[in-house]
Amino acid sequence: MRFNFTPFQILVHLASLSQFALLVFDFFTDNLTVNPIQYVTQKTGKAALTLLCLSLACTPAVTLGFKSAAKVRRPLGVYACLYASFHFLTFVGLDYGFDLGLIYEAIFKKPYALVGFSAFLILLPMALTSTQGWMKRLGKKWKGLHRWVYLAGILVVIHYLWLVKSDIREPLIYGAIVVFLLLMRISRVRAWASRFQVLRMLDGVAGIGRR
Repeated sequence: MRFNFTPFQILVHLASLSQFALLVFDFFTDNLTVNPIQYVTQKTGKAALTLLCLSLACTPAVTLGFKSAAKVRRPLGVYACLYASFHFLTFVGLDYGFDLGLIYEAIFKKPYALVGFSAFLILLPMALTSTQGWMKRLGKKWKGLHRWVYLAGILVVIHYLWLVKSDIREPLIYGAIVVFLLLMRISRVRAWASRFQVLRMLDGVAGIGRR
């Protein structure tokens, strides 16, 4: 099998994996702070949300002339699910020791946990069906399934907003980004934005090495 990645695609993969590499580095250098479980939970959760936003940003970026974004949309979504999985496993494994009774109580009696769990359940099947093979198997249903990512984005922001106890500025910023990216999918807004190919030059730089 021959892989033909552009420098931009390689950069996206490396940047997506960087947070995991930093966590591994922090583990081996004993730098996970005084509360390692909380540290890992926060880092993986924020990485998942950031990558999900970047995945959602790919279609608007293509509309604005950055065609190379189309090639990294699915990898970014898969990485978002990967970090969401680490986030969830840290919660159920390290925090609750895989105790089903405690996990059930934590998820279904805490609104922020229930919303986050719902978002994870949406992201997981999308990541598992992101391959070309699944696209062929599902046919027209594939797009319908993957449109659920919009709801997942909203739920993750709500999860973050309800989780934060004091300073809610950061989750509100993420919320504004998600709303903007969803608005960019409205046909009239997309048609208007397509007139402004402001990212075309950037696409030329990112596409170096493309064949």
